[in-house]
Amino acid sequence: MHNRNKAIVLLSGGLDSATALAIASKDFECHAISFNYSQRHVSELNAAKQIAQSFNASHQLIQLDNAVMSGSALTDPRIDVPEAGAEQGIPVTYVPARNTIFLSHALAVAEVQGAADIFIGVNAVDYSGYPDCRPEYINAFENMANLATKAGVEGQRLTIHAPLINMSKAEIITTGSALGVDYALTVSCYQADENGRACGVCDSCRLRREGFAAAGLEDPTCYQSL
Repeated sequence: MHNRNKAIVLLSGGLDSATALAIASKDFECHAISFNYSQRHVSELNAAKQIAQSFNASHQLIQLDNAVMSGSALTDPRIDVPEAGAEQGIPVTYVPARNTIFLSHALAVAEVQGAADIFIGVNAVDYSGYPDCRPEYINAFENMANLATKAGVEGQRLTIHAPLINMSKAEIITTGSALGVDYALTVSCYQADENGRACGVCDSCRLRREGFAAAGLEDPTCYQSL
């Protein structure tokens, strides 16, 4: 039987996923999962552990083979991270099938732990052109999850929550701040250093900085040079 009081939360260590965890924590006992998929830096994984602790969530790190999601600027140091603003079309920072792989693992963990709810911090307003951050993708995955699992077939419906999907970055930051997110713990930069300091020039840094400015809040990000 599913535990309606428990939720699985995808936690990257960034601003959005930390806010999603804060939202989930209002109503659920949370189990956060993070992934080592050979991303450029592990500082975001260190951040995820601290963020989970700050919300009294259990935390699980899942190791993926380093070839599973190769071919992205976020996993291949030979590909430069764009620093001139958002690209047209799907950018080189797109990681092949990332959210599908992450959600599939979350789905398995949910079945094992008896959870009926999965939270993911995807955003379709300020997103960078990633196809797996769109509402239609989330809806399709939820439909698939309820067709492909024992729980779904037996009528114990699984729900994929994407509470940030239609929020601007400023709205996300305002919401998280009200829920007690310490954004100084989060790492959003595509090419942060080993200490979690942000580059300040990648697309993710730009969106984050603009979000704090639009929210009228001080940006607590530690930058390498700004």
